[in-house]
Amino acid sequence: MTTPHDAVVLAGGAAQRLGSADKPGVRVGGRALLDRVLAASRGADRTVVVGDSRPTVRPVRWTREDPPGGGPLAALGAGVRETGADVLLVLSADLPFLDEDTVHRLLGALADAPDAEASLLTDAGGRDQPLVAAYRAAPLRRELARITEERGTLAGGPLRQLTGALSLTRVAAGPLASFDCDTWEDIATARARIREHGTVLDEWITAVKDELGIELDVDTGVLLDLARDAAHGVARPAAPLTTFLVGYAAARAGSEGGPEAVAEAARKAAALAQRWAAEQDEAG
Repeated sequence: MTTPHDAVVLAGGAAQRLGSADKPGVRVGGRALLDRVLAASRGADRTVVVGDSRPTVRPVRWTREDPPGGGPLAALGAGVRETGADVLLVLSADLPFLDEDTVHRLLGALADAPDAEASLLTDAGGRDQPLVAAYRAAPLRRELARITEERGTLAGGPLRQLTGALSLTRVAAGPLASFDCDTWEDIATARARIREHGTVLDEWITAVKDELGIELDVDTGVLLDLARDAAHGVARPAAPLTTFLVGYAAARAGSEGGPEAVAEAARKAAALAQRWAAEQDEAG
């Protein structure tokens, strides 16, 4: 079970290396970078986004550091003030490959280390990523208050001044989890990566579900097998029409049907397609 937590997403940077473009709104795989991060952190009880308000894939609470553009430490302070949970997930808004598994690993590592005050992701080079991390709220607030007292402001402060004073545990990143988009070259790399053969289908299905507001997880292999059977055993146009009808049938089963309803409808349709194919073989 995931630790109850709030999330703070920092989405207000100047993006100077992108020519001051609206980085959170830049699309990778048809989805805004911010929406991709919000999808990965959907398990939060409350999500606070520090940045300019905009339409998002799910409801969030908006805030802004004062003054705007005060840097990540000031943005973090503004976001933390809007939270109430004992554990806070802190993320930057430019992580195209962040997924729920990485989020769960960060929260799990913190839960498994009772003496730790934060769990930080480390990238492939072993560098800490303080904006891909889970923090205990009390020590985080304590250190933010200390820095404010020492410097008079959080604006312009380095994040290492915060993490250097906390007891840390670390989670090694997967090959892509810590990849962030600071330049247009990074954006191009991310866009190319999601179109690779091994990832494009999962990326597309996730994008469609987000666009349609669907959170149902189904076995795509079952649906692909069904589409193949319908195309080969009946006719090519039968493949998309059959999978549509399976989805419709599952929807009619109501919210209690879930993935099981999709699987059962797909099983029945696949059996029907195989009977059609058998009859054609006999006729041949």
